Amino acid sequence: MEDAEIIRLYEERDQQAISRSQERYGGYCYSIGYNILYSKEDTEECVNETWLKAWNAIPPKKPGKLSVFLGSITRNLALDRYKGRKRIKRGGGEFPQILEELDECVPDRSTTDEEIDRKLLGEILSRFVASLSEQDRAVFLSRYWYAMPIKSISEKFSLNENTVKSVLFRSRSKLKKRLEEEGITV
Repeated sequence: MEDAEIIRLYEERDQQAISRSQERYGGYCYSIGYNILYSKEDTEECVNETWLKAWNAIPPKKPGKLSVFLGSITRNLALDRYKGRKRIKRGGGEFPQILEELDECVPDRSTTDEEIDRKLLGEILSRFVASLSEQDRAVFLSRYWYAMPIKSISEKFSLNENTVKSVLFRSRSKLKKRLEEEGITV
């Protein structure tokens, strides 16, 4: 079933929208949540919450790309659940390491002036990601959006793990420089 048909089911309040979303995007949403949480049960709960949030959001929202819409909901739910745990253990998944990697080039939210600065930062980040080569963009997003382990990125793109680390390091350095050029203190 195509995205437009699934969205139409949501708009018509047809409960098949949820089962069709699960069929088409369940695995995709699960992988996003699992890469953050590393817990089958927590991830399954996030994915189930994704369908509820989508049900409550459509309408009035009409997503342009359903996969991105559902993936964003899952990611945000997983991040909220991750933060709610209030415990970061060594070896507890990729997410603590990912946050540590980005600490060098993304400012702490507590240093920004709330919503306006967040929106500006989002626009700068979007332009930055768009400026990367296709491969560097794919590697960067795989790591920092989808929270994929370096080994998985290496396998997915047929790259050496050191090459992936190098691409990520160069991308973070470019991002830091871009943010500083835009006047954002890192």
